[in-house]
Amino acid sequence: MLRISEYSAMAESAIRALSLPSDKFEGLYAPISYSMQAGGKRLRPTLLLMTADAFGNDPEKAINPAVGIEMFHNFTLLHDDVMDKSGLRRGRPTVHAKWDENTAILSGDTMLTLATKKISEVDDSILRSVLDTFNDQALRVYEGQRLDMDFEHMDTVDLDQYIEMIKAKTGALLGAAAKIGALIGGASEKDAEKMYEFGVMLGVAFQIEDDYLDTFGNADVFGKPIGGDINNNKKTFLMVKALANGGPNAEALKAALKLPAGPTKIKTVTRIYETMGMPAISKAEVAAYSSKALTAIKKTSLPDDRRESFRKLIDKLISRSK
Repeated sequence: MLRISEYSAMAESAIRALSLPSDKFEGLYAPISYSMQAGGKRLRPTLLLMTADAFGNDPEKAINPAVGIEMFHNFTLLHDDVMDKSGLRRGRPTVHAKWDENTAILSGDTMLTLATKKISEVDDSILRSVLDTFNDQALRVYEGQRLDMDFEHMDTVDLDQYIEMIKAKTGALLGAAAKIGALIGGASEKDAEKMYEFGVMLGVAFQIEDDYLDTFGNADVFGKPIGGDINNNKKTFLMVKALANGGPNAEALKAALKLPAGPTKIKTVTRIYETMGMPAISKAEVAAYSSKALTAIKKTSLPDDRRESFRKLIDKLISRSK
């Protein structure tokens, strides 16, 4: 197998080579190019290519579905940014901030169709399975987003509810990437399902780490302002777990969350999290879900040397700074 960076480079090269109309419909396609070429971890296409290779197929034969899965991911980001009124993504103005909301919605819709076309570029023998996997998990992503939106209007969210939300919103697409890669690689149904499980567990670990970085990361590295989740009272792992722990610190947190958005609120909430030991608790939870992902890989028929690549991917993600 290749190094993780080589799969990422393959995906990046294919994304950069995307050819979209730039004349008559520039107002439709330019925001798509802007979004797709903004960089990012390229985690989903990397995972798809890795998995196809691990199960014995040339990753080049999986490149179009890999681009498709990344395009779908970016489509969700365009719409998320509109819903969240976010002005910055990966250190640059979001599409709706650079153009307008209507453009972000329409270009996002176009990305969904383009993504589906790319994902369909597989052998006819697996086309139905690939599309079923993609469509089923796309619905899970939407369900996760709906839960996330519902949480905004709920006074309390328990940890089980939160984990269910991120399994859908974040885990489902990583699960789809791993399963589609396995199908392209010729994996058995059992192995494909275990790869799906790997992707979902990886997604949970990834999101909890993202929650941690939003509070304790470095803004210059993270790509967006630190403390945005705190200012927006967003239900994150840190908030949900801290409130569930109860006691005087949880009551202090409830009071701090009522402060006006701004540096004082961020600083106050962050100090309470530190007092409650939330950094260590978050890291322990990331490690626990990483272990569940590894357990799923161990239940596949992949030889040890190929499993090792996925262990390295986990290590890369949980030790990241952005």
